[in-house]
Amino acid sequence: MLLGIDTGGTYTDAVLFTEEDGVLRTAKSLTTKHDLSIGICDAVNRIMDREGDQIRMVSLSTTLATNAIVEAHDSPVCLIMIGYDKGSLERSNLGTAIGKNPYVFIDGGHTPLGDEQSALDLDAVQRAIDEHAPNVSAFAVAGYFSVRNASHEEAVRNLILEKTDRPVTCAHELSSGLDAPRRALTAFLNAQLIPQLHQLIHSVDIMLQEKGIKAPVMVVKGDGSLISAQTALERPVETILSGPAASVVGAKYLSNESNVFVVDMGGTTTDIAILMDGEPKLSEEGANVGGWRTMVKAVAVSTYGLGGDSEVALNRPQKGLTIGPRRAYPISLLTQQHPSVLEELQQQLRNERIGEYDGRFALKLRELNTALTSLSRLELEIWESLADGPVALNSLLERPAMAGPLQRLIDRGLVINAGLTPSDSSHILNKQNNWTRDGALLSAQLFLRQAQRDNHLLGVTPDDLAEMIYQQTIVQAGKTILDTAFIEEKIPQMTKTQSLGLALLDNALRNKPDSHKGGTHKGGSNKSGTTTNTPLLDFTVKLGRGIVATGAPSTIYYPEITTRLNTELNLPENADVSNAVGAVCGGVVQKYTVLISSPEKGRFRTHMGTEQKNFTVAQDAVNYAKSHAEEKAYQMAAESGATDIIVEVDQFDKIITDAGGDQLFIESSIIATAKGRPVLMG
Repeated sequence: MLLGIDTGGTYTDAVLFTEEDGVLRTAKSLTTKHDLSIGICDAVNRIMDREGDQIRMVSLSTTLATNAIVEAHDSPVCLIMIGYDKGSLERSNLGTAIGKNPYVFIDGGHTPLGDEQSALDLDAVQRAIDEHAPNVSAFAVAGYFSVRNASHEEAVRNLILEKTDRPVTCAHELSSGLDAPRRALTAFLNAQLIPQLHQLIHSVDIMLQEKGIKAPVMVVKGDGSLISAQTALERPVETILSGPAASVVGAKYLSNESNVFVVDMGGTTTDIAILMDGEPKLSEEGANVGGWRTMVKAVAVSTYGLGGDSEVALNRPQKGLTIGPRRAYPISLLTQQHPSVLEELQQQLRNERIGEYDGRFALKLRELNTALTSLSRLELEIWESLADGPVALNSLLERPAMAGPLQRLIDRGLVINAGLTPSDSSHILNKQNNWTRDGALLSAQLFLRQAQRDNHLLGVTPDDLAEMIYQQTIVQAGKTILDTAFIEEKIPQMTKTQSLGLALLDNALRNKPDSHKGGTHKGGSNKSGTTTNTPLLDFTVKLGRGIVATGAPSTIYYPEITTRLNTELNLPENADVSNAVGAVCGGVVQKYTVLISSPEKGRFRTHMGTEQKNFTVAQDAVNYAKSHAEEKAYQMAAESGATDIIVEVDQFDKIITDAGGDQLFIESSIIATAKGRPVLMG
């Protein structure tokens, strides 16, 4: 038997699976971010008792990395840039991504041919370590043209490991691409994600010991293939889009579809991918998550901050609602876990004075991954006040000075706001019943009381508000699918200034019951026989492919979404645990690239990490590069937990023709791809 586990923002799913019989048992448990092992053990305990010795492989997928980037929940990281100029911060949104994290420019780096452009300043590195190590959870190191010579990155990594116990990410290990700022960005994101992956793998280890499971542990990469848990710990950025990739693999298996949109709607995000001829479409330029274009090869997924637990807010300019992109802890769930919150909500509703933050609470999300000294005095005060459970924001933010420190804790993913969400509206509308409906209803009443105080949503009841949230979620979800289709068809996305196009799309996705054929019309008839309530404009849109919908909230929203998009819906059995199914259906794929440059006519140089080798005959360089790439790819696949490995080697030459008609060699890329199936115990 194979055990698949998916740890998402809201739920942790577990699946028992065999290659002969498919899905045997499934279970869901709430993700416990303060201690992931609790949710993981609970989900696994629901599907297996004393069958640990029968498990031949454990495979994980997770949306923790994706969610952390989308929600801007970052662990503090120091980025060391070797040989970069300060203008690099303006490229690839690198400076924006770094935000308030420390970064240091160090003399050094290499030329495009792998030669040293200036000496490495290790004294400056030492000063950076002394200054920043106590307040960061990891280091990222990016050297200029490190893919042509990685010696400076390696030297800095070795010094950091010698002086600290902090993990280090080197950019050259993550990508062979030449875009230096994007390579630095990818290394930076990788370093931010290391603490979360460590927590996940450690939590799985606890479950394995509890259940007596000795099987190998694999993790789903962003391209849907598998790597060993140890490899994932070293390169967690490769698990960006792990959850969505696993969902695509699982959706293909469960639905048996070949050419469809695959939509995975979870608690935090909606992830949309495309199956073409039975294979997930891969991103040519690297995974794009939360607006950051990384250099990680992954399934082409459009990720949006929209899920069952997205925060509901009042859109005052348009006198409507917005859903997301940030996640909020649903009040219906909070009141189930902390009954005292229900009493606090009732008291807030009884108060004559409307509180600025009525219906909203703060609670710890996960444990601190740095020393307490990394928190300011006010941050530490908030952190300690949340030690015993959720606290009403009215109390927590009684002093205006506390708002900034609270937001910083939220930005680090240590604390989360609790408030009104689509999950709460689903409980009010009786579309969902696993948490506390009374808490959701009180939350809606308090939300309306604040809005109506400011002359918004006048005359709206809690049931009306819940329906508005449901309808707005459908509209926004529909737009995410259309956005993905526009991107795929290379249709320019509409900006806010293109109001007509946006209005027409909005019209197509809005609920217009009076315009439906065969529908019941209200109001009097006019001379033409139509009703006075019939819309003057009924714009429709038709999606060219069907949708396979997965994820827990999909059954609530996607039947109506596909109706408005005039397409077919496939909602397969076990769609709510598609990620966990996909986690056990993948294989191992590893790639290794060797670059060949020509420093001068008649000389050819291979670039392999810290090693460069010169040749006078081009074919000799190619033969050496192919042999090295094949050996390295095979080794990487074996280290990633593969057996029955097959390696294919491709050569891509870049040759130009000069003015005289002669062909000039620029460079070659030798890419070895190793594929195998995961090693199973026994």
